[in-house]
Amino acid sequence: MRGRIAGWSGGTGGRWRMMSKRSSLLTKQLVLLIVLVLFLITIVGHHRDAFINARLETSHQAQFLGLIEGDHELFWCDRSQFRTDICNMKGDIRMLTFNGNKPIVLYAKDPATSSVTEIVKPYTRKWEKSCMDTVHEVTLRIVPANSQTDKTPCDVHHKVPGVVFSTSGYTGNLFHEFNDGLIPLFITSQHLKGEVVFIITEFHNWWLTKYFEVLQQLSQYEIISFENDTRVHCFPELEVGLHIHDDLTVDPNRMPNHESIRDFRKLLDRGYENALRFDSPIPDVSKPKLSIIVRNGTRKFLNLGDIVTTAEELGFNVSLLSPDPTMELKRLFQLLNSTDVLMGVHGAAMTHFLFMKPGKVLIQVIPLGIDWASTTYYGKPTKKMGLHYLPYKILPSESSLSRQYNASDPILVNPDEIFNQQGWWTMKKIFLEGQDVRPSLTRMRKIFMRALKKLKRPVTPPQSSRTATKGGLID
Repeated sequence: MRGRIAGWSGGTGGRWRMMSKRSSLLTKQLVLLIVLVLFLITIVGHHRDAFINARLETSHQAQFLGLIEGDHELFWCDRSQFRTDICNMKGDIRMLTFNGNKPIVLYAKDPATSSVTEIVKPYTRKWEKSCMDTVHEVTLRIVPANSQTDKTPCDVHHKVPGVVFSTSGYTGNLFHEFNDGLIPLFITSQHLKGEVVFIITEFHNWWLTKYFEVLQQLSQYEIISFENDTRVHCFPELEVGLHIHDDLTVDPNRMPNHESIRDFRKLLDRGYENALRFDSPIPDVSKPKLSIIVRNGTRKFLNLGDIVTTAEELGFNVSLLSPDPTMELKRLFQLLNSTDVLMGVHGAAMTHFLFMKPGKVLIQVIPLGIDWASTTYYGKPTKKMGLHYLPYKILPSESSLSRQYNASDPILVNPDEIFNQQGWWTMKKIFLEGQDVRPSLTRMRKIFMRALKKLKRPVTPPQSSRTATKGGLID
């Protein structure tokens, strides 16, 4: 009996212990399975949300007006970019006027749609507060078009999309007119092949006159002055703000058809082809043409006459170019389209390299303390344009600052220290506003010879040997 009981007891206990172990194991496995399932759900959900958000962000940044698929309404603002904010609207869009205010309203079909308001400054220097303070705000709203909503009747029905942008900010400076305005406008709208309406805040008649031939290549329609036009304009699609890639750059990898800055150059060609066709004199191709930008304020050439003589001795046909805001852009384009070499001291006028043909040469004279800006704003973009870029870096002895500071002063030997310790405004005052240059004629001759080599032109031997020239350096 004891054995049976013992045996039973022992057998039952053994089976119980086995069952208990199995049960414990199954419980642990079940718990692990549940944890794993919850983990997978979390991960999948996270990745799904991340994928959806990435897809929305990517589609928003990558797609342009007219390329957003489907008939669904859209009210979306991308504020993730460093340089610009962009808002897209699609649906029943109306540009209204209420008590002096001009909201742009999207009337949503779904009565359950929540009302949302967004404020945008449509200019491409978002990070620079002092500049953006001059740019007017544009108010965007989405409201449900229910029975209580009275839609303001349309005065003008547009069948094509619209782009809202500002000509405030640094408009008036050639670099910024192209970098902050025209090139971003090209990026934003060129794929529409003229089927787009431009709506401009802070509209300037002089700006329209200056760039009319360029704007004609991007839009076939009358330009709307946002503040001054009181009509109710209705659009099927609207973008407020402009796409921008980098300084004076069009990134082919971010364009609908892989366009580049060279395509922007071709657009300028088309815009000014009449001026080139009918008004251009027959160029003298026997000599390479050198155009020198002459500055009238700071960063002047102190030995300009000697530089011209040096260039002429090497066989250049030299023209002096002193651009001013009243000069017709097509005349400048006409001049620089036939230029072989463009040279100037760093400044906004160097933006004129955009008017040159690929394969030509840009010589940028870089004063002390301006290396980064010179390379970023003109050096790199020049190469993307297909031009040969030859920088001429001014030595301390070639700068007018050498007459104001001793040879060991950080201003002469370590300009970056000035920027790092005293900031942009001090750097600007010293190096941009307080410096002229006197390049070495020997060094300048060498860089002219490099330019001729890039152009595959023969070098004309100097007519006389010169060791010193009035106003030049003996070296």
